[in-house]
Formats: sequence, structure tokens, C-alpha cells
Amino acid sequence: MKRCVDIVSSLIILVILSPFIFLIAWLVRIKLGSPIFFKQPRPGLYTVPFNLYKFRTMTDERDRKGDLLADEHRLTSFGRILRKYSIDELPQFINVLKGDLSLVGPRPLLMQYLPLYTFEQAARHNVKPGITGWAQINGRNAISWEEKFALDVWYVNNQTILLDLKILAITMKKVIQSEGINQSGNTTVENFKGSQPISKKMEG
Repeated sequence: MKRCVDIVSSLIILVILSPFIFLIAWLVRIKLGSPIFFKQPRPGLYTVPFNLYKFRTMTDERDRKGDLLADEHRLTSFGRILRKYSIDELPQFINVLKGDLSLVGPRPLLMQYLPLYTFEQAARHNVKPGITGWAQINGRNAISWEEKFALDVWYVNNQTILLDLKILAITMKKVIQSEGINQSGNTTVENFKGSQPISKKMEG
């Protein structure tokens, strides 16, 4: 049932928003150049990797050594708007159609984080990752990694269709209010560097 909901919902969203999506793609091409999409391998269900799609929000500016500049120097005002309203994540509905993502589930993070998870935190990969999730409506990037992972594991152990519908409804409100996009004082979320085991289960 969940897969059917994912397919039907993502198709409807892509069709309805197609003029807007093409407009954003054109603006990204004009303001940031090619490629239009940011593509990066992420761990999917049971950590099987897939390519996650987003609209580009950063330039490719580099220093004299040829290394990319820090995120805060490459993130443009246009890119900030895309992130503020989660517009950069619209291409992920293509990932949903392909079966890489679900509408609801723990967010797929970086591949290099896999060896850093505790046994309990690694359980977040026992379900298909999602565009939004329990952690996203309970703080998103404004809470610590440990809190996010505890919320993800709680979702894995308590997921239902009704809970998914609740998460989707609250997500729409959060996106409109642009809550929890960045950590305090950071352009983007800080990298995860490992943590102590989480023993307390986060309840809804």
C-alpha cells in the first residue's frame, strides 16, 4: 500500500508542478550553470546505494589550489531561497518513482557515515529512506545528530500509514514556515562524526 501511495502521489505532484519544475531548472541553468541537478550516492534500504537528485544550490568556485571553497562562499542567494522552501528537493520525487525513496522515511545521509553509526542508529536503514520523516518534523537540522537518529529509529519501530499521513501534513506546514533548515550559525548541517550509543527511545 505504501508503495502505491508513493507512486500515485509522486506522479500527481510531478505532473501538477511540472511547469514550476521546468522554470526552476531554467533558472538554475541561468544562475548556476550546468549541471542543473546535484547528484550524489546515498545509502538506501539496507544501505544499498542509489543516486539522490536535487537542484543545484551552489557554484563551483575554487581557490588557487583548485579546491572547492567552503559552502558559505558557494551558496548563492538564489540557492538559499531554493533551500529555504525545500524547492531544491523537488527532483527527489523522481527518486520516489524509481523506488529509491519513499515519501516518508529516515532521510538518506552520506555514504561515509555508515561506519560511524552505533548498532541502534544503523536500524534507520531497515526501512526505505524518505523525502521527509519523523526527524524532519521534529527539528530537522536544528537538532543534534543523536536526536535525529533516535527519532529515525522510533519511526522504524512504529511506522504506520496513519503516522505517514501525519508526517506529510506537518511537513507541508514546516515547509511553508521554513523551519529547521539550518543549524544555528551554520550554512548547512555539520558533518556527523560518530556518537555514543542511544539507549532512550524517542516517543511521539
